[in-house]
Amino acid sequence: MQKVNYQLRLDKLLEGCAGSTPLLLLHSCCAPCSSYCMEYLREYFRITVFYYNPNITDREEYEKRKEEEIRLINAYNEIPGKRSIGILDADYDPERYLEAVKGLEGCPEGGERCGVCFALRLEASAKAAAEHGFDYFCTTLTISPLKNAERLNTIGEQLGKRYGVPFLPSDFKKRGGYQRSIELSREYGLYRQDYCGCEFSRAERHH
Repeated sequence: MQKVNYQLRLDKLLEGCAGSTPLLLLHSCCAPCSSYCMEYLREYFRITVFYYNPNITDREEYEKRKEEEIRLINAYNEIPGKRSIGILDADYDPERYLEAVKGLEGCPEGGERCGVCFALRLEASAKAAAEHGFDYFCTTLTISPLKNAERLNTIGEQLGKRYGVPFLPSDFKKRGGYQRSIELSREYGLYRQDYCGCEFSRAERHH
C-alpha cells in the first residue's frame, strides 16, 4: 500500500485557496512545535491558535508552555506586513485526559495511549472549529519526528467529517519544517521541553 504524502495534499489544497484567506484553527501542543507551522501557514490562512492540552498533567508545566505560546504569538504579531494570529484558550482539564487513558497507563510511548490522547485533543479542536465558524482545523503535532503523521491525519479527517469542518492535511516535519522549528526556537529563546507532557512520558524520560 502506497504511503500518503500529506505535504503534497496540502500543496494542492493551498493552490485551490489562491485568492482567498480561509480561517484556520490550529491546535498547538507547544510554542516550539507551532513556531514553524505559524510562520508557514500564516501566508495562506488567518490563524487562530487553539491551546488544548489536558495531557500535560503538571499544572506548572502546563502554564509554562502556555505562556511561551502566548509570548511567541505576540512576537509574531509584531512582525510588519504579516497577518495577525489569534489565540483561543481552553480550560485546563487533566482529569479528562486521565479518565480517557485509564487502563492504558503502561502502554509504551507511541502506542494506544497516545492514539487516545491525539483523538481527545483533535476532537476538542474539531468541535471548537465548528462552534466558531472556522473553514479548517489542523494540529502542530505532525511536526514531531516522534509522531505518526498518517495516524494524526486519519484521526483528524474522521473528526472533520463528524463535525463538518475539514481537517487540513499536514506533515509539517517535511521540507525542513522540524529543523526550522529548532532554528526559530533558538531565535526566540523558546522553552523546549524534553517530554510530551503526560506523567507517563515524563516517567519514561526519567527511566
